[in-house]
Amino acid sequence: MKLNLLKYSVSKFTLILFLFTGFTNAQIQKNWTWGGPIDPLQSKFQVMHYQLELEIFPEEQEILGKNRITFQSQEKLDTIRLNLIEEFKVNKVLMEGKEVGFSHQGDILDIFPNDCTCQDVEIYYGGKTPIAIRPPWSGGFTWELDDLGNHWMGLSSQNEGGKIFMPCLDHPSSEPVNGVDLIFTVPKPYFVASNGRLVDTKESNEKFTYHWTTQYSINNYNVNFTLGVFHEESTLFQGLEGEKIPMRVYVLQQNRDKAKNLLEVLNTSAQTQEKFFGPYPFPDDKIAVVETPYLGMEHQTINAYGNNFQFERIGNVWYDWLLHHELGHEWFGNKVSVKDWADFWIHEGLTAYGDWLFYLEHGGEEEYHKKVASVKAGIRNLRPVVSPRNATSDFAYHPEIYTKGAFIIHSLRYFTGDDLFFPMLKAFTSDERFTYENLIETSDFIEFTVHYSGKEDLQGFFDLYLKTVRLPKVKIRGKGNKGYLVSLDNINFSMPVEIQTSNGNERHLLSSKPTLVKSSVPIVVDPNGWYLLEK
Repeated sequence: MKLNLLKYSVSKFTLILFLFTGFTNAQIQKNWTWGGPIDPLQSKFQVMHYQLELEIFPEEQEILGKNRITFQSQEKLDTIRLNLIEEFKVNKVLMEGKEVGFSHQGDILDIFPNDCTCQDVEIYYGGKTPIAIRPPWSGGFTWELDDLGNHWMGLSSQNEGGKIFMPCLDHPSSEPVNGVDLIFTVPKPYFVASNGRLVDTKESNEKFTYHWTTQYSINNYNVNFTLGVFHEESTLFQGLEGEKIPMRVYVLQQNRDKAKNLLEVLNTSAQTQEKFFGPYPFPDDKIAVVETPYLGMEHQTINAYGNNFQFERIGNVWYDWLLHHELGHEWFGNKVSVKDWADFWIHEGLTAYGDWLFYLEHGGEEEYHKKVASVKAGIRNLRPVVSPRNATSDFAYHPEIYTKGAFIIHSLRYFTGDDLFFPMLKAFTSDERFTYENLIETSDFIEFTVHYSGKEDLQGFFDLYLKTVRLPKVKIRGKGNKGYLVSLDNINFSMPVEIQTSNGNERHLLSSKPTLVKSSVPIVVDPNGWYLLEK
């Protein structure tokens, strides 16, 4: 998700719904979140696959459907505990084709199997969709009309979880290992853009049915669908390893003349992301964006785009900050995913750092450092980047998981040096221990970088910058005509720091023990801003 409130304003249509629609107003006021300690009943089984079938009614802003959940358990279950917001009504639940009992209280859906060892359950449900008042930060469904009078719907649920649109095991540690099938029925002439590959389209009785599928594991909030009357532009993306991957953009008909440029921008961003983070993670599906009635969000292989085609020139190419950021989440957030929102920064900080790398690749070091400096000026260092264990999405989500998180990776670049740093990023995103269904936490990232680089002091570096708001305190005192004694008084490790001297910029290993720096003129510690320091 991109944190940039100044670049987004709530639509008049959504405000009208908020002020005058009593039922949806009640939904808007609820503060859905997810994460925290996993429910003991939910720790007893693993979701393998979702098959979500929805009929969408744009006029009524309602959905009606079922979700078939395939799961595995090491024991016979008396209760299958799922999540679904209480605003939806559950009509029936089937196991082995027979109705079983259930209880739907609040956002908890408990299902009581008959005497069976079933491995799937079908939940039939429906109702009014919860309306998002400030998408994507306060998510839900966003319903608007395009300039041609067609319905246009987007869904955002990063901070709310999948329970706001489907029954599911709603915890970040739960991803359907074998992916999802998503089947949508809508009135003509509407199209639904969704995750994975479109494998079937059917037409009957003034309706279309679209069947999307992916075999990759996927986080609940990344399961997504956008409804509208769209114009599609497509090409084949030449991947880093030679594969040809479908690349598509879906824009409103009123913006069809901008689609080719958007496709070009997407292609450039994909090439740039691959250079630094390795091959595109979902080559069997597609690379795609769909125009949405809210700013944007990372949704696996179908990123939401609502930045109004505000491209800017960097070097010789066009750049869209929103598109590039959300695309970066295909690597950090979608391929590399956390199991606890305490480590939210891995999704957002590493992705935000990838935004800076676009400036490095296409604008050079000077433009890169200008970008870094502009972000550094706004880092207030108010909270640790890593939250306490078992954090909820609401608690863990704050601005510095983006800004300070990215800056720590920037510091890591200097700490390790480019020859180690850039191969290390690629190696991390390609390590099967940390990708797809193998969810991670901060300690995995730290242990990997320490082992890969061979620099034991990185443990102290990460412990300080990720887990506290303390900063290394620079102490300088003159040493006669020999130069200056420099130390970082409040750290228990050593770190390389750039120092400007009469002989130019030099790299010195600093710690709490003073280091002699020879210079005939006053020195400047960290002149290029590689670190957050207290000076």
